[in-house]
Amino acid sequence: MKKDRKITIGILAHVDAGKTTLSEALLYKAGAIRKPGRVDHGDAMLDSDFQEKERGITIFAGQAVFDLPSGGAGGTEVTLLDTPGHVDFSAEMERTLKVLDCAVLVVSGREIVQSHTLTLWKLLGRYGIPTFIFVNKMDLETEGAETIMDELRSRLDASCCRMDAFIRGEGSAEEIAMCSEETLEEYLAGGTLSDASLAKAVRARLLFPCFFGSALKMEGVDELMEGIARLAPEFRDSEHGGEDDGHAAPEYRVFRVTRDRQGERLTHLKILSGTLLVRDEIAGEKVNQIRIYSGDKYVTAEEAGPGTVCQVTGPQELLPENDGALEALMVYGVRLPDGVNVHETYAKLRQLGEEDPTLQVTWNGQLREIQLKLMGQVQLEVLQEMIRRRFGIDVTFTEGRIAYKETIAEPVIGAGHYEPLRHYAEVHLLLEPLPRGRGMEFGSELSEDILDRNWQRLIMTHLLEKEHMGTLTGAPVTDMRISIIAGRAHEKHTEGGDFRQATYRAIRQGLRKSLAAGNMVLLEPYYEFELEVPREMVGRSMADIQRMSGDCGAPEETDSGGADGMTILRGRAPVSEMKDYVTEVASYTKGRGRLALSYGGYDVCHNQDEVAEASGYDPDADTGEPADSVFCSHGAGHLIRWDEADAMMHVSPPRRESADDESEQETAAAGQAQSADSTASSAGDKELQRIFDRTFRSTKSDKPSIEAREFDSELERRKKAAERRRRAAEAERKRAELLLPEYLLVDGYNIIFAWDELKQLAKENIDSAREALIEILGNYQGFRKNNVIAVFDAYKVKGGQRHFETHGGVTVVYTKEAETADAYIERATYELSGKGRSGPDRYRVRVATSDRLEQMIILGNNAQRLSANDFREEVEQVNEEIREFLKQLARRNEIENPNKLKIE
Repeated sequence: MKKDRKITIGILAHVDAGKTTLSEALLYKAGAIRKPGRVDHGDAMLDSDFQEKERGITIFAGQAVFDLPSGGAGGTEVTLLDTPGHVDFSAEMERTLKVLDCAVLVVSGREIVQSHTLTLWKLLGRYGIPTFIFVNKMDLETEGAETIMDELRSRLDASCCRMDAFIRGEGSAEEIAMCSEETLEEYLAGGTLSDASLAKAVRARLLFPCFFGSALKMEGVDELMEGIARLAPEFRDSEHGGEDDGHAAPEYRVFRVTRDRQGERLTHLKILSGTLLVRDEIAGEKVNQIRIYSGDKYVTAEEAGPGTVCQVTGPQELLPENDGALEALMVYGVRLPDGVNVHETYAKLRQLGEEDPTLQVTWNGQLREIQLKLMGQVQLEVLQEMIRRRFGIDVTFTEGRIAYKETIAEPVIGAGHYEPLRHYAEVHLLLEPLPRGRGMEFGSELSEDILDRNWQRLIMTHLLEKEHMGTLTGAPVTDMRISIIAGRAHEKHTEGGDFRQATYRAIRQGLRKSLAAGNMVLLEPYYEFELEVPREMVGRSMADIQRMSGDCGAPEETDSGGADGMTILRGRAPVSEMKDYVTEVASYTKGRGRLALSYGGYDVCHNQDEVAEASGYDPDADTGEPADSVFCSHGAGHLIRWDEADAMMHVSPPRRESADDESEQETAAAGQAQSADSTASSAGDKELQRIFDRTFRSTKSDKPSIEAREFDSELERRKKAAERRRRAAEAERKRAELLLPEYLLVDGYNIIFAWDELKQLAKENIDSAREALIEILGNYQGFRKNNVIAVFDAYKVKGGQRHFETHGGVTVVYTKEAETADAYIERATYELSGKGRSGPDRYRVRVATSDRLEQMIILGNNAQRLSANDFREEVEQVNEEIREFLKQLARRNEIENPNKLKIE
């Protein structure tokens, strides 16, 4: 039977407040389960994961569906989402909030409002979720209902009202009526309150109904269920696109990604409007199955209508938005056992990143380690066991480090050019700082007449598809707007991947300019704290806060008087300084003090220089974040350093007009390396311009004088002359750059299995394939006059040592045990390219491979990537040139020796 109402309710609490026990009680009372389970017994319906049973805590959000009688013919269908209570799994809880119609916040009657309770309350307010409060464990010794209600009103909201008696038809409704003007008018007019007006107040978060009881003993649960049935706001399709017309295109919200016991990907979503059918396409992917879960069991459905929370199979790319208020504040490196392939493990851990976006699984090229973000020690232990069971890998972790972020202090323009053989893309981006907490924003200021919409969309995709790293410590960037301001494509040679490379390099070049100009800003996470201590210890506490680089408001006295009175301090302090202060407070207050911490966002790091120096970060050595550009010359791509690339760009970004335009130009110029002549000329022209403007230009008329027009003409002539001199100097320097000797490193087995003829030969005899490749490389090297190094993996050979051979002039390297070919190539490219150096020990370096991760790594080492297909084309081109050379040589011999006998 179709239900009249649908409600999605979330159960939230500080850990150990009895949240899952209440969920089991609700399911039992509604007839959804025969016996209520218990967390400590390991038989709770909603804690079905093995680690939840072992640890006795909720780790993953559990779902159950049941019917709630509401006095009508159809009743109410409730989807209950039991969320984790432990702070380490707060991100899982927050993702669930985005699909709730209302929430039940469970508070322990003994501890009342705890630190995580405050965090939950702020999040419920952030998402505007109507909230019921259930004060649990009232069967134990507590402070009493009156004291508890006082604390709820003072620390949560003054509109917290006890509703048990009202729901039972007992007691006065006078206090409840004070929650809104509408309820007050209704009460004054008739002395009663209707469910409709109270439900409206609950929906508007003007009333927070409070219930008391014991979930374990089933006390107060009936009143809570009756209160939900009468006052909870149901899902409203009209808020999300109108009424369902049978099969309107569904609007939905993805909030989780998991995998079932068979490893099949499940996308958890809520239908906001329309109807989702099996075999429909969402985001371009077909839905194979619709499931409705209760605990670890599910039923399948042919369709899901508005308000339904369901899980679908089929889509592989849908992900929840990672835009929550909570963030993991610690970074850990993953240590793998000997012999485990880091690339394969990285791909597996990316699956976990889909399931929990806050993990942010990344590869640190400089440290050569997989990194992820975690909330704390318990989450680390759970993840460690999950990796062992799912992937069979016993990983360990490095010591946690604070998750810093970076931003910029001033606007800067970054440019990236990517033009190896038969590829082309150029991108210019404007990077501008945003107010703290705004995150990343992206846009375009470029006309589609200059760069086609499709190319601009592609650039925007590449801006959005990854987390971009800063140049100060290698931390992610934030609070920044990036705008497309110029770009160019080639009609024949531009491919999608070319704009990815140009875009990444443009961002990185802009950040390198900011670093050179001293405009990179390090951000660190802050706690908002509420510290309650005995009055006589306030001085000690305030001194501690100042020592920790925090700040606080004026002390607030609590209502309790006498010598035992308490004082509250509220403020902000860096996480790095305050993360262990809870233990210290308990010690010096002898257990009387209480410290509540909640995430307070990111702000300027209190010890930036110290953190930057300790990080040891070298932006030039970060192999995954290249800032240099690739330009084509003499049929091959050549890497141009970031601080020299602007002079080579094919497009000039537009001049931005603003009141601060002159200072912006000077700031941008400070981050760019220019010739002394050009810099002096530019500075002189600017000063001359300022003097002339004061002397000749009229502020009363927009029309310039004759003298102004003549001056503008002369100034333009001088600028063009200075530009010609600068370009000539740059061209001369580039010619010298091209004279550097070239090294080509070839990932041997990678190329063998990428070229069909060698791959086929390898199936018969791998040694023959290797010899054939070396022979091809010998011919190539002999014609190109470069130095070719072929690298072959031998890392699985027990006790194997790295050794070198020479065949036909080609250097052949066999890696040592536990050393992959790409690891050797990465180190070799960094050493051969001489990053950060100049002189005779520098070389032009290119790397031939089809390994994508390896391509990302070597691009940051002043080395040009050459894909397997591109290298094959280059080899064929060399072979063609060899044949042409031999033909020309034969014709020349015929001309010089006309009487020589020809043999057909």
